[in-house]
Amino acid sequence: MALDIGIDLGTANVLIYVSGKGIVLNEPSVVAIDTNTNQVLAVGSEAYQMVGKTPSNIRAIRPLKDGVISDFDVTEEMLSYFIKKLNVRGIMSRPSIMICTPTNTTEIERKAILQAAEKSGGNKVYLEVEPKVAAIGAGMDIFQPRGNMVIDIGGGTSDIAVLSLGDIVASSSLRMAGDRMNQDIVNYVKDQHHLLIGERSAEQVKIQIAQVFKQDGDDDKVTQVRGRDTVTGMPRSIDIDSNQLEEAIHETLMQIVSTAHHVMETLPPEIAADIIDRGITLTGGGALLSGLDQLISENLRVPVMVAEHPLNNVAQGAGILLEHMQKTAKNKK
Repeated sequence: MALDIGIDLGTANVLIYVSGKGIVLNEPSVVAIDTNTNQVLAVGSEAYQMVGKTPSNIRAIRPLKDGVISDFDVTEEMLSYFIKKLNVRGIMSRPSIMICTPTNTTEIERKAILQAAEKSGGNKVYLEVEPKVAAIGAGMDIFQPRGNMVIDIGGGTSDIAVLSLGDIVASSSLRMAGDRMNQDIVNYVKDQHHLLIGERSAEQVKIQIAQVFKQDGDDDKVTQVRGRDTVTGMPRSIDIDSNQLEEAIHETLMQIVSTAHHVMETLPPEIAADIIDRGITLTGGGALLSGLDQLISENLRVPVMVAEHPLNNVAQGAGILLEHMQKTAKNKK
């Protein structure tokens, strides 16, 4: 028998949950292609190592942009590679797949994701919105008659949703998340220090020292970043601290906070009261930014908690929801 799988098809990473095994794959959403022969040279972690370091005939492509497919063929190649690697197909059957999308995906974008999953080896393919699935993966019981609010900050999109009775009451999706913050850091270092750095370097610096909410007594973290001097064209390194990083990504973070504020303004009073009691849960890679929970709590005046293992929540939730659907279907028979 084929093993059913839940996929978090992220702009930055692909995570796959296999029924009965949990999360078995977490790799960057990158494919390296030889442009002369159109041959796929590497996928995932191996391809990620090549980003910004390839000769002219090799391209390291991110086939997803802002949470949606920007290169259909490459996405299909990538998904096929990962599914084949996991060996989840049965002798006579193919796996059912639950795949997640941002809340504001268009019908055309949803069809592209469905088609890519079907062509890569899926039998039945189900689509579900990311914040709903992330909430389930974070352990929230969204099927009760009470409000649950989740902010899922990924690589390409930030999804904000309030859920009750298993469905979305109010939501908003912002094509502004981890990748935008990396670009903010690249632009800041270029403008302030006349140094050109790659997005990979920017991401590593963000992970190492970013502190988005500072309290008295917090020490400044400092790290070194290397790149090319925009004036001399020569390699150069500088020290950058957490204060500068906070300045670089502040505007993007405040856009996310502002969107969450707008979502809360549309809520029915009873659900708004639930959010005051239960707070907001942060999921996705962005939830790991130091002090982000405090920054959002300070601005929205409600408690904010970071989910356990926030990077895994969407894939975990997709797998759990698919298992639940399969059991329900069997019981009906």
